Formats: sequence, structure tokens, C-alpha cells
Amino acid sequence: MNNSFASVYKDKRVIVTGHTGFKGSWLTLWLQRLGAKVTGISDRIPTTPSNFEASGLIDSVNDVRADLLDLEKIQQTFRECRPHFVFHLAAQALVKESYDNPIRTFQTNALGSVHLMEALKGLEDPAVAVMITSDKVYDNVEWVWGYRETDALGGKDPYSASKSMAEIAIKSYLKSLLHEKGTLKVGIGRAGNVIGGGDWAEARIVPDCVRAWSRGDSVSIRSPRATRPWQHVLEPLSGYLLLGKALAEEPNLHSEAFNFGPVAGQSKSVGDLILEMEKHWSNVRWEDLSAQGSPFLEAGLLKLNCDKALYHLDWLPTLQFEETVAMTVQWYREFYEGGDMKSYSVNQIDQYVHLARERGNGWAK
Repeated sequence: MNNSFASVYKDKRVIVTGHTGFKGSWLTLWLQRLGAKVTGISDRIPTTPSNFEASGLIDSVNDVRADLLDLEKIQQTFRECRPHFVFHLAAQALVKESYDNPIRTFQTNALGSVHLMEALKGLEDPAVAVMITSDKVYDNVEWVWGYRETDALGGKDPYSASKSMAEIAIKSYLKSLLHEKGTLKVGIGRAGNVIGGGDWAEARIVPDCVRAWSRGDSVSIRSPRATRPWQHVLEPLSGYLLLGKALAEEPNLHSEAFNFGPVAGQSKSVGDLILEMEKHWSNVRWEDLSAQGSPFLEAGLLKLNCDKALYHLDWLPTLQFEETVAMTVQWYREFYEGGDMKSYSVNQIDQYVHLARERGNGWAK
């Protein structure tokens, strides 16, 4: 696979936390495609089905079962792996779940990130870490322009607050406990509203739709007018990989945060997303439950300004909204038709890189 990532990650030892999850499994596939030797840390396979199982990763990754709250196990894994790169994606990632289990959400997302920093602190060899939080770290006042990395952190719901807390803890480690550890380079990636094949989480719009439609059922939509900057999972992952590369090569980016979001104009409503999905799936049915109100607080509008990633990393998103939805729905169709999902997923990665190269994205050349 010929792009600028290959020379960086080939034969490198890489830890991915949350490798059994939606984004983590895609990142693991991509890293393996680049020739990396991946160790995954996760407490469980979070859903059935899962992209981790569908893509056959259990047979090709060093699969470590550990809870982020088990500091001793996390530190032991880091000592044994001696990673060149770490991508921290493990999290309690659902807003609804954060209302049902707020204490666990704060523990996993905030204290879990502290444990990762402790494990990084114990490394003796040079390493790069990309800590993934969320676009929801911002104090969302629902203005119409995108949030910049210098805007205030906040979080009205437990999930958002837990991610903001994680970032504060990470920065605290970098400014105090790790400020003299010159062999460690750490960056923060912020992204959200990611869709793509292989997501089966509860209370997410795309998984809810494909689960219902695959059974011939109607899906209930609680907030069809809520607007989100939808992006395919491979978009922020290209940003995370590029950030890891940049941190390894440009020490001045250490401790910086970067937004990774879609091209301007891709903020579409949930209803728009469903209408676009209908073009690729027959016998679609859904009902609008917005009159009943949402059972928990959700942002109506949230988007990111990604100028910093363009300026410092030369990163741009690749896909248009229609392409994002087409790639997503086609993956699920292939899955429900019994396809070879590892080959199909790797092909989607290759297609994405090819498109990025055609459209002039520097990392794909």
C-alpha cells in the first residue's frame, strides 16, 4: 500500500486501545494494512455483531483483554509491548449510556485516560501517543460556525463532560508530570458523528436503521431535525494516522489538539441522512417520534473548524456526504448478504486512499 503512512508504521509496535470497537477495529485493520504489529487492549467485544469479529481481527492481532481501570494490567501490557505508537480510542462512547451509567462513564473516560498517561509515563523508549477524545469536549452554545481548538471546553451531559475531563487530565500530565520526558510525544484528536460499516452500537442512527431494515421493520427516529457534520470513519482515522506521523517527525506539535471533521456543507439533518440511505437500501420504513421529545439532552448543532489540521498537518477530508453514505450502506448490504468482510473492508480502505490521492490529499501521495 503506497502512501506516506507506510514508511512510518511498517514493522512498528502499535497499541490500540478500544480495538474491538467500531473506530478501533477500522484503525487496527488500516494499521495492519500498513504493516504494523498491533496489540489491542479492550475489556470486551462491545456488540454482537461486531466489526472486530466480522473482519477477522481476532485471528491477526495480539488481543489483550483489560479494563482501563485496571492500572496494573495496562502498565504490564505497555511494558511487554514496548510500543512505538499508541492510539487511545477505548471509551464509553454513547451519550444515552452516559445518562444510564454516569459514574462508569466518568471512570472509563476520565480516569481511564489518566491510567493511559501513567502507562506512557513508565515507558523507557521513545514513543508517540495519539489520545482520541471527541468533538463534544467543547462548551457547545450551538453557534453556526465551527469550534476551534482554542475554544472553551465544557460538557452538559455526562459523556461530554467526561471527555472534557479526560483532556484536562491529559494536559495536566503533559505540563507537570511528563514535561521533562522528551522521548514521549503526545497529541489529541477530536472528531465526532462518525458513520461507516461495522457500527452496531445501540441508540445510534445508522446501526438502528440497518438493524431494523434488515428485519423488514420500521425504525423510530427521535430527533430527525438534529443537524450533525456526518463523516465516514476513515476520515478521522486518516487524521489520527497523520497526527501520529507528524508527532514522530515534528516535535513542536507535542501536546497540541486537532479537530478532524468533514468538508464544509456536510452538516445534514438526521432526516437528510435517512433519505440518502434510502437510495441504497430497499423497503425502508421509519417514523418520526420528535413530538414525544428526547429522553435526554442532546446538542442540536455542532460542527468543527479544521483549519489547524490543514495548516499544520496538510490534512483535508476526502469524501462528500453522498459518498460517505454510499460506502456506509454498501458495507452493511455486503455483510447481510454474507460477504467476506475483511476483504471488503480492506478494499474500502484502499478505495478511500485512492480517492484521497486523486483529490490531492498530501498524506495519500
